[in-house]
Amino acid sequence: MHDVTEAATRPRGRIGGEYLGAGIAAALTLAAFLIPRIASERWRSKLYAGSAPIFGNWLPHVGWGSVPAIAIAILVIGFGSAMAESLPWRRLLAVSWLTALAWAFALAMIDGWQRGFTGRLADGHEYLYEVPGVRDIPAMLRGFSGRILDFQPDSWTTHVSGHPPGALLFFVLLDRIGLRGSGWAGLACVLIGSSAIVAVAVTLRTLGAEDRARKALPFLTIAPAAIWIAVSADAMFAGVTAWAVALLAIGIRRPWVAVASGVLFGVGIYLSYGLVIMALPAVAVLVASRTVRPLLPAVFGALIVVAVCTLSGFWWLDGYHLVVERYYQGIASERPYAYWVWANLAATSCAVGLATAAGLPRALRRPFDATALLVAAGLCAILVADLSGLSKAETERIWLPFDVWLLAATAFLPQSTARVWLFLQALGTLVLAHTILTNW
Repeated sequence: MHDVTEAATRPRGRIGGEYLGAGIAAALTLAAFLIPRIASERWRSKLYAGSAPIFGNWLPHVGWGSVPAIAIAILVIGFGSAMAESLPWRRLLAVSWLTALAWAFALAMIDGWQRGFTGRLADGHEYLYEVPGVRDIPAMLRGFSGRILDFQPDSWTTHVSGHPPGALLFFVLLDRIGLRGSGWAGLACVLIGSSAIVAVAVTLRTLGAEDRARKALPFLTIAPAAIWIAVSADAMFAGVTAWAVALLAIGIRRPWVAVASGVLFGVGIYLSYGLVIMALPAVAVLVASRTVRPLLPAVFGALIVVAVCTLSGFWWLDGYHLVVERYYQGIASERPYAYWVWANLAATSCAVGLATAAGLPRALRRPFDATALLVAAGLCAILVADLSGLSKAETERIWLPFDVWLLAATAFLPQSTARVWLFLQALGTLVLAHTILTNW
């Protein structure tokens, strides 16, 4: 009601903050797409992204997922906000998750079953390539750091070397329980990754912001990020860490749940080195709840994971320093920081959509609002990762764990304009999916 009243009383002719935010994001994105098109071939070749700032190649196409994706978008635009407001909470979460799954799968099928789904994780640079060679998990953990650097006979593939062993271990365990191959691996990533929207909603409701959660859910459901949730391992990372934050919020009243939260945070930093920055959303939960009660149980849970991995032979800090060295052994040494330091943000705008950029100024004007704190934490995590220079390109995928919290900014948009912003979200997503063949 407050947002509607604010929109109604805004002086005529004044540009609202949401239009300013969306306009800046649109201009940034347009510049990031245009500059590589007009730059010299020599400079453009150093970007190593054919459709920069998105990692992929220009290829206008349609597929059998096109019609279902458009149909899902129409349904969410037409009925999403009303259903989010009226459905019982648990049913709303179930419907939102199933819709997000359908949306992500339909977008993947625009590229086709093999090219858009099963082939994504079957690439020679991916984790599954190394799975058959892992016959002894303890030995793999003990020798993991020794194979991180490139130009060795037994160097890990690009993605395995760039992450702690937890990422590879996830796919090894899938294989060990009989879920072999890229199809099962892709399905696991989509299921876990799309559940992040439920975790965000649960977190907001637990912190007393159910109204915000209901407003944001339609936007979370058809977020452009779904293009990379189906299919990338980073989608799984996003799901794991989103639930870590959600369980931390629940742990405010149930300390044993905070232990489980800590375990997931611990697992997160062994999936990707950059996920140490997820400490920022965790701090936002503590600040919003005005208590540190779940902190010690959560730290205890995280230390369990650290202890197990360290005793198994992998020291996280050794891996991190070697990964930084490996990073500059590859194309990162050529990719221009002067372009990617801001083009990364344009790629993020593509992943979260103009509606998120529109809601961001409103969110940042409410520093004591629980939802706004989580949005600010997501934004800060992105800025820290960006300025580090360790994520030049591919951030539409790499920053999925941070993006899901930034998407909560849509909760601050006026309800009267929700359909307009949902339309723009869906339109932007469909244009990206139909014009660029992404690598994930």
